[in-house]
Amino acid sequence: MTAPISRRALLLAALGSLAACTPGEEETPTALMPLPAAPEASVKAAELKPVSHWAGVFLRGWDYQAEVGLPLSRSGDSWDHYELSYTVDACVAMFRATGERRYLDRALQFVENVTASATSKRGGYLGWTSANEDGDEVPLYESYFWRYGTALLVAMRENASVYGDARYRARYDRLLAFAERNVFDKWHARGPEDTIYRERTHMASHWALIALQLGRLTADPGRKQRCRTVVTDVDQHVPGHSGGLRQQLRRNEAEPTAYFWSDVWGSAERPGQDVSHANGVLAYVVEARDRGTTWTPADLAAFSRLLTRVIWPGGTTYRAYVDGSGSDNGWFSDGFVKLGRSDPGVQQRLEGHQVVNDQFAANMALNARILGSR
Repeated sequence: MTAPISRRALLLAALGSLAACTPGEEETPTALMPLPAAPEASVKAAELKPVSHWAGVFLRGWDYQAEVGLPLSRSGDSWDHYELSYTVDACVAMFRATGERRYLDRALQFVENVTASATSKRGGYLGWTSANEDGDEVPLYESYFWRYGTALLVAMRENASVYGDARYRARYDRLLAFAERNVFDKWHARGPEDTIYRERTHMASHWALIALQLGRLTADPGRKQRCRTVVTDVDQHVPGHSGGLRQQLRRNEAEPTAYFWSDVWGSAERPGQDVSHANGVLAYVVEARDRGTTWTPADLAAFSRLLTRVIWPGGTTYRAYVDGSGSDNGWFSDGFVKLGRSDPGVQQRLEGHQVVNDQFAANMALNARILGSR
């Protein structure tokens, strides 16, 4: 399935492009683990484009971003929030990369508008419905947005000057309380087997990212433990299935140092996960690795080789599935681009990517900051 980029394609035009098998027959994850963790290429941070370069690319669409994003943020339809999530991630990444509060302020404005659009739902919770789903509440759409809504809260908590500012602290506290009760608690109370431990790897990964982040922020011991349980379950043993993301991973037949996985729990059949939705898995795994959970540098190396040797073997050739089959549009902005923060060689390779929008540019800026290219 191709990524939902109707609005993103418009923003891409505004920014411009940068020139420059069966389970029983497969190897087990433990047999796959000794993958090398060496960098993709020997590249120094000083050789990479600096944060300022990517900030310049990002700002080309600054006014257009507000023009598109503000109406989405004020909508009571959760599908619009799904679309808006990319922009929230972009603004949070730019804030983390630069420390400039204009990016924080925009992300806050969007997320606060979304919370203001919530209305009373069953069980005494607040939430949203979607015309796409006959007016029902949709856990997928909410999780897609709030993985980045909670990332905003982590960025605020980890910035001492922002967290120590009484005005920002009050906004942080309100948003944290909202996300705890009306996102995580709500869907967990309605049955995590149906609403959180979803039937596809990418859907469960959205909730793992929310739980990872709320687990760091919440002061409630019971909620903290539930969050930790969700993260562990998605990683290792999704209820009702024989394993989690870790057990899904196989050696890729197209490149033995790269990962392959199916989006269907317990399956190892080709073509495996589609690249569009694999972005959601990578958005979680990269952040989880940065936060010191069970994911390792060797894991990120295997995902990086999947990107650079299987999915994007060169030029403008982009594969649709993780087994290297099919063709796609090269949309890496929501997950695969984040691999650049762990490997200067991958970052340099991504500098030549020509499918560039605000989310891609912002995460390239954050990658550069983390790698030390200022």
